[in-house]
Formats: sequence, structure tokens, C-alpha cells
Amino acid sequence: MGVGQADEAAVDAVLTASRSLVAVATRSLGAAAEETTIAQYRALVVLASRGPQRLVDLAGALEVTAPTAGRMCDRLARKGLIRRHRARADRRAVLVSVTPAGRQVVDEATARRRELIAGILAKLPPSVQGEVAVALRAFAAAAGEVPDSLWPPATPDAAPPDQAAPRPQGPGRPARPARATAEGQS
Repeated sequence: MGVGQADEAAVDAVLTASRSLVAVATRSLGAAAEETTIAQYRALVVLASRGPQRLVDLAGALEVTAPTAGRMCDRLARKGLIRRHRARADRRAVLVSVTPAGRQVVDEATARRRELIAGILAKLPPSVQGEVAVALRAFAAAAGEVPDSLWPPATPDAAPPDQAAPRPQGPGRPARPARATAEGQS
């Protein structure tokens, strides 16, 4: 079986595991779940992990339309979890970034998720834990996920950076040319 073909048994295993991971993700939100949906939380994670984004780039990362991302950002901005600002390098471009309050939601959910996952992994023999780690690192890389160790540091609500962070490239994710700045406006 070559690259580009999925083994049905692997698909079934990941599908089954994904249900467990969705449950962990939901539980990890804790009290924030009352105010933040899983989709909104995902937007916060993208912004925390990749830095400020143009709305169109955020929509691409979330695999939703720009209007859908715009409505989600409106809700998150009203909650004080993100903010919109003009890029210094191109005042026409609008960037979206996570606020300290939004980063706190992400950090608290990540800490809780880490505890929940550690509890599940503790039920496995150490050798299997290592195999799971190797497989899931490869899976996350193929999905274009940014490892926590490579996230930009959390910063106080300081002046915004000049431009959005480049979208990470991973297997199956070719570099995309820059888009017109009008697309990045909300």
C-alpha cells in the first residue's frame, strides 16, 4: 500500500479513537464549554498555535467559509477572546488574534486535556504508549497540526505583529501563494 491510500483497518481504528478524543476535548473545556463551542475553541487553538491570521486564512485552517469564520470571530470578539486589528505593514489587511483571555481558555483546556489523556495512557503498557506517541505524532503532522512546543509564546495584549504568521506546511499541505489583501478583510 503506497502513500495516498488509506488502510481500512487504520481508518476504523482512528475513527474509533477519535470518538474518545472528542470526548476528552469536550470534557477538557470544563466551565468554558458553557461559553465556548468546540468550533470556537478550535479557532482559538489555531490563533494561539499559529499567531495572528487574516480571516480568510483562519477560515482555511478551520475548513469553513470566510463568512462562517467571520460570524465565529464576531462571537469570540464579543466574549473578549479574540480581537481584530489592522496589520502595520498593510493597513488594509485585517488580522485576528487571540487575546490573553482567549489564550487562558486554551491553556486551561490543554492542561485539563493533558491530565485526561495521561489517565487513559496510564492504562496501557509503556511500550504501547511509545507506539501510540509515534503514530499520533505522524498523524498530527499529516493533518498539519502545530506541536505545542512550536506555538508562539503567549504575550500580554501588546501591539499586534506586522503580519500574520505563515501557515505551517505539512505533508499534503503545499505552500499557497499570497492572496490579495482584500480577502483578509472581515
